[in-house]
Amino acid sequence: MRCPFCRNEEDKVIDSRAIGEGASIRRRRECLKCGRRFTTYEYIEDAPLMVVKRDGTRKRFDREKIKTGIIKACEKRPVSMERIEEIVEEIERDIQKKSDKEIKTTDIGNVVMEKLYNLDEVAYVRFASVYRRFKDVSHFMKELKKLIE
Repeated sequence: MRCPFCRNEEDKVIDSRAIGEGASIRRRRECLKCGRRFTTYEYIEDAPLMVVKRDGTRKRFDREKIKTGIIKACEKRPVSMERIEEIVEEIERDIQKKSDKEIKTTDIGNVVMEKLYNLDEVAYVRFASVYRRFKDVSHFMKELKKLIE
C-alpha cells in the first residue's frame, strides 16, 4: 500500500474493523516515512456486476461513482465521511441483492435517492436535480412539493 501523501510503500496498520456486516474491512494506516495517517478499505471481489446505462451501453459497476455523487450532494451539509461510506456500503449491498449480473442505472439511482431522502433532504434534492435531469424550475418545484408533503 502506497502512502497517498509521500508515496512511500511502508506503513503500519493502526486499527482494523469489519464494516458492512463483515463484507469489507476498514484499516487505519500510518506511513512509516512521513507519519501521516490514512484509511484503506478491502472488499470481497465478486463476479462483475454490469450497469445498463440509459442509452443501452453496459459498463462495469463502480462504487466510486456512487460515492462521488453522494459526496457532491452532501457538500456543505452535516454528513460525515464515515456516514457516507456506510451509505455507499448499504447501497452496494442492496444493488447486489437486486441483481446477479446486470442492473439499470435507474434502479441504482432510485436506491441512492431513497438513502439520501432518509439522510438529508437538501442532499436528496441536489442529487434528484441531477439524476432526474430537471429541465426547468417547475420540475424542481414538483420534487420539492413531494418532499414537503
